[in-house]
Amino acid sequence: MQINSAKDLIVYRKAYELAMRMFEISKRFPPEERFALTGQIRRSSRSVCQNLREAWAKRCYEAHFVSKLTDSDGESNETDTSLDFARDCAYISKTEHGELVSISDEVRKMLGSMVKNPTPFLLSRQ
Repeated sequence: MQINSAKDLIVYRKAYELAMRMFEISKRFPPEERFALTGQIRRSSRSVCQNLREAWAKRCYEAHFVSKLTDSDGESNETDTSLDFARDCAYISKTEHGELVSISDEVRKMLGSMVKNPTPFLLSRQ
């Protein structure tokens, strides 16, 4: 499969899926969490995808590309922490937590792989 945009990357699709699941699940969080955990988990999970798109746009410059990938990884870790809070506050089940953390782990592993070997993703500067 030819990759024409960040949307074609498996890591992007998984991160997007996770963000959409977080949106749906966070609808069940109590109203008092609206400006705290609900907003935070939605922002950080979406930011993984947004930073991936920014990284893709900066493929001419390895340092910029890797920097945005590490930003994406940071947001993924933030989402993972919010998932722990959601579980421990009993807003999500342990089963849901496990499923979502598994996807989050996959995303972070893929991002880590891209950071370690960015060359295949970079645009050649001819």
